[in-house]
Amino acid sequence: MAIEDVLATWLGDQRWFAGKGQGLHDLAIVADTELVAGEPGLRHLIVAASHGTAVDYYQILVGLRRRLPVRLQHVRIGPSGDGRIAYDALHDAELTRPLLEGIAAGSKAGPLRMGTISGTSFSTGLDSLVLGGEQSNTSLVFGDESILKVFRRLSPGPNPDLEVTTALARLGSEQIAEPLGYIETSLEGVTTSLAILSHYLRLATDGWTLAATSVRDLYARAGETSQTNADRENIHAADAGGDFAGESRRLGIATATVHADLAAAFGTEELGAEELVELSEQMFRKLDLTVAAVPELAKHTDKISDAYHELARLRGPVPVQRVHGDYHLGQVMRTENGWVVLDFEGEPATPLLQRRALSSPLRDVAGMLRSFDYASRYQLIGHPDEAALSEVARDWARRNASAFCAGYAQAGGLDPAANQVLLRALQLDKAVYEVLYEARHRPSWLPIPLDSLAEF
Repeated sequence: MAIEDVLATWLGDQRWFAGKGQGLHDLAIVADTELVAGEPGLRHLIVAASHGTAVDYYQILVGLRRRLPVRLQHVRIGPSGDGRIAYDALHDAELTRPLLEGIAAGSKAGPLRMGTISGTSFSTGLDSLVLGGEQSNTSLVFGDESILKVFRRLSPGPNPDLEVTTALARLGSEQIAEPLGYIETSLEGVTTSLAILSHYLRLATDGWTLAATSVRDLYARAGETSQTNADRENIHAADAGGDFAGESRRLGIATATVHADLAAAFGTEELGAEELVELSEQMFRKLDLTVAAVPELAKHTDKISDAYHELARLRGPVPVQRVHGDYHLGQVMRTENGWVVLDFEGEPATPLLQRRALSSPLRDVAGMLRSFDYASRYQLIGHPDEAALSEVARDWARRNASAFCAGYAQAGGLDPAANQVLLRALQLDKAVYEVLYEARHRPSWLPIPLDSLAEF
């Protein structure tokens, strides 16, 4: 069996493969670079995969061993064609150590180029550990000092995460993880980011975990207080032992600060009436495609369409700038010094040109408000008291959304309360995106955005 056939079978099962449900029709290796010779060996591959009507590039670091240790059996790819076994080398610390050393040394290997960000330093010779939980990329922690995010699905051109964090680091931003180095190549004739090395926030906790803990405490309190719906209705988010509203407000302040830095680094523009009509039309096109793929969304189209039409009637001007683009509680970390924002690459399924385009900063606000809604609802999936706790969930989401928006406006961000038409359209657009994502990747969570749309 050819290595391409083995890779095609393996790739289709990976959680970061974008063609879920569409089938993988063809796979071709477009770049093959040997990084480590011998036993074990390491090859860096870029493959072009066809699924549906799309062709995507993927980055695969292939380890090669004659005998695969038990610790690597779970990342086995298959026979390599030369008598060895191919596997996902990002899980092998023996083969990832050379990546860290190559970045520090500014190494080149075939079309691959590695380097450091000017003025930074970091340790080498460290073992790596793959972090779990990521959907689109793979991140390796080296010791407790640095983290290497390897982009799995590639878009020709600079990755916004490296581009944005490097620019914000030059401004002295305290709300980002300092970028340390990179790996890049040429793809379709343009410089393309493959990986970014950043400072590892060792003692930080992500916002999703903190919010989930607050929600869990609130549901437990509601369950302990009484078994009657009437008594549950008297339990409010402010009663949670880990009330999250204070953190939400501080997160709103940090978000406004990041947006101010983004405006300073990349500049701003304004959308007039014609551009707002075009923005509305883009939302309608996404809605039509999603309804075709997920018919359950159709019953909400009148409500969504009304919001989009209201957006099209705005006269402007609406300020736009570089934004995060995929902002939610999983993209922020609470450190001992405050909130830090991660992963500026935007929605991976969105074309690179759109991810780098200027947009309303309220797009990020809308994303975070949707994330509060998710945090309040996901623990109710399959919960025996789902119906009774639903109002408690809504109260938690409302309280934290209000606190976030208040902090954001207080710190100089575009006031969400004064821009409700734009914010509502952006929230609904995000919910439509979530419907398609959940239908394709996490069907058991599809009720979350659908139930939320019913309550808008």
